[in-house]
Amino acid sequence: MVLGGPGVRRVARGVRRRVRRLAEPPVPQSAGRLVPDPVFVLSSVRSGSTLLRVLLNSHPQIRAPHEMHLRTLSVGLTKPYTKKAMTELGLDQRELEYLLWDRILHRELVLSGRRIIVDKTPGNAAVWERLHEGWPKARYIFLLRHPASMVTSLINGRPDRELEATVREVLGYVEAVEAARNALPGLTVRYEDLTERPEEVTQEICRFLGVPWTPRMLNYRKVDHGPFVPYIGDWSENIKSGKIQQARALPEPKDVPTALREITRAWGYPG
Repeated sequence: MVLGGPGVRRVARGVRRRVRRLAEPPVPQSAGRLVPDPVFVLSSVRSGSTLLRVLLNSHPQIRAPHEMHLRTLSVGLTKPYTKKAMTELGLDQRELEYLLWDRILHRELVLSGRRIIVDKTPGNAAVWERLHEGWPKARYIFLLRHPASMVTSLINGRPDRELEATVREVLGYVEAVEAARNALPGLTVRYEDLTERPEEVTQEICRFLGVPWTPRMLNYRKVDHGPFVPYIGDWSENIKSGKIQQARALPEPKDVPTALREITRAWGYPG
């Protein structure tokens, strides 16, 4: 029996490669995420998320930029060999998108010189499972507001809105937020409490985030928060005023749309 030859040498090389792979240490966590524990505010539209954002962004250790809409940024593998090459690196399209999103978060954090980054895009409520998959150590703030108040706020901003369609829109958001609340750890904040007792609520948020509270959070007009324009946050005169405005009175139970009554009561509001 003759040992050796090209075939045997190829097999031997393959065995050595597999042995080296088995001996390699696991990919360090630092290779996965530049920002391992971002903070995501999960909320509906018209829930006061821009107010919460600017209060947080007024803290010297927290960067809370305008809505970044990360979920809408996608990666295209445009050639068959592109997918093959990424597969060999252990990367699929989902992970490549996470790397893109993570790089944007990291860039914003580095440019700000701060320690914690917060993304408050309301659309994140619809993709909370992806956020949890991509960032297992992420922290969450669940921002609640009376669902009927959100409907009223949307219609006040655009009187041409149709009531039934607006109710469906709000219901989609609040059901997603509630699903996330039931599945993920985090801190629940009510918009009405934030406007009525801003010092107390922001102190609670700071404890949750592990930073000292500072009264400068309550005077957000002194910090540059970027433009207040459509599609990346609230642009109303209230938010532009630089003052925390008192929330409107809660709707009467009889005025809560039928489709919103169950979630309204689940969130502890009269409905």
